[in-house]
Amino acid sequence: MASGLHDSMKRFVLIAIAICTACRTPTPQASAENPKQETIGYPAEPSDPQRHRGSLRILIKDVKIMTAAGPIYDRGYVLIENGDIKAVGEGTPEALPNIDLELGLPGQVVTPGVIDTHSHMGVYPMPNVEAHEDGNEMSGPAKPEVWAEHSFWPQDPALWRALAGGVTTVQVLPGSGNLFGGRSFVAKLRPGISAREMRFPGAAQGLKIACGENPKRVHGDKGGPQTRMGNIARFRHKFQEALEYKVKQDEFNEKIKKWEQKPKSTRGTAPEPPTRDLGLETLVKVLRGEILVHNHCYRADEMHIMLDMAKEFGFKIRSFHHAVEAYKLRKRLAQENVAVSTWIDWWGFKMESFDGIPHNAAMLEDAGAKAIIHSDSSTDIQHLLKEAAKGIQAGKEIGLNITENQALRWVTANPAWALGIDKLVGTIEVGKMADLVIWNGNPFGIRALAQQVLVDGDVVYDRKNNVQRNSDFELGLFSGVKL
Repeated sequence: MASGLHDSMKRFVLIAIAICTACRTPTPQASAENPKQETIGYPAEPSDPQRHRGSLRILIKDVKIMTAAGPIYDRGYVLIENGDIKAVGEGTPEALPNIDLELGLPGQVVTPGVIDTHSHMGVYPMPNVEAHEDGNEMSGPAKPEVWAEHSFWPQDPALWRALAGGVTTVQVLPGSGNLFGGRSFVAKLRPGISAREMRFPGAAQGLKIACGENPKRVHGDKGGPQTRMGNIARFRHKFQEALEYKVKQDEFNEKIKKWEQKPKSTRGTAPEPPTRDLGLETLVKVLRGEILVHNHCYRADEMHIMLDMAKEFGFKIRSFHHAVEAYKLRKRLAQENVAVSTWIDWWGFKMESFDGIPHNAAMLEDAGAKAIIHSDSSTDIQHLLKEAAKGIQAGKEIGLNITENQALRWVTANPAWALGIDKLVGTIEVGKMADLVIWNGNPFGIRALAQQVLVDGDVVYDRKNNVQRNSDFELGLFSGVKL
């Protein structure tokens, strides 16, 4: 009895240490994988935060491991060191020295951390009041210069409820009221006091663009496009401006290169850079493949048009979002390697969503396209694996046998690819970041609950021991509440 109590207290203290470690503020610096260098005439963008690594050596054992990489270990283990996955496999490993913390019980299941490609948490935070509406910059239909990161509120209580649902990474997007909504950013759900501190180190930014009803409805009476053809014309006009701006940048960079090759004594004054345009700067990064395009688009005909336009201007659409009619062009999406971030059964809430069907994700999967289940909701984000389970059932209804591994990839590996971080997270493989969830049973089950959630090898949520992060905004109101 005394021994069991001692082990329990030791486990709690170790988890508490991990939480405190997670709360330390990292020193911002350039990522080793993606260094930022200042070019003469162009200010450097802010650097990514330093990669955080958990300090505990953790062994998860006696659990089912669903890797999302193919293998499923019915009774397996995961070894975590320095915030990364050191080993994973079937059975029980031989005695390992210096294990700081053991997790896992028979009947539990481990999956990669859930990743949501489409969230507005932090920019439309809880509580839902006008003062918190910071996700749509409505001062014009084209606002590629704004960054969601600059509106993000790390104290949004929804963030930590998503964490309790097994979500470890989110893409925070501006809203869809504009043709160009602005830059997104990818965040890890670990405590932080700034958006930059929570940013996924080395992750590319995205650009939110939107076609269809939203931009023409919002800006049609403000001098913006009033029709779908007006939307496309404005897109083409702006990308043409970006192409011309890119030419000026390239010419300037060539002049700088030649200037730097001259002896210092004969260099003279450095060439003058083009007048800086923050919006076109974003679009040039899209043309260079440095920013990934995420396109709010419902109808199949408009998705075809947007793909054609992307070819015209030489960029790629990384993922269509919402895309309830994606099943109508699933072969093209597979051929052009464009992901689809969608729901299972949201449909009919406006005209362009009327042809949504619950079989969309299964049909995309069957065609070889990258299907993703996203939330667009601070509530649904807590239940993304249950949404995926509905997709499995919908597939069965039309004769498609979607495996649990395929459906798991809809919320792990495929969204990781869409965000350009699939080499780091999304599957349980040696060398990847230890962003993991331990569930009380089948994660697709209606009663599935996350027991522990690990980010970078730190236990940042533990249901049994009430180790969790509540927003500072809630302190004094819900202190000690158990999610």
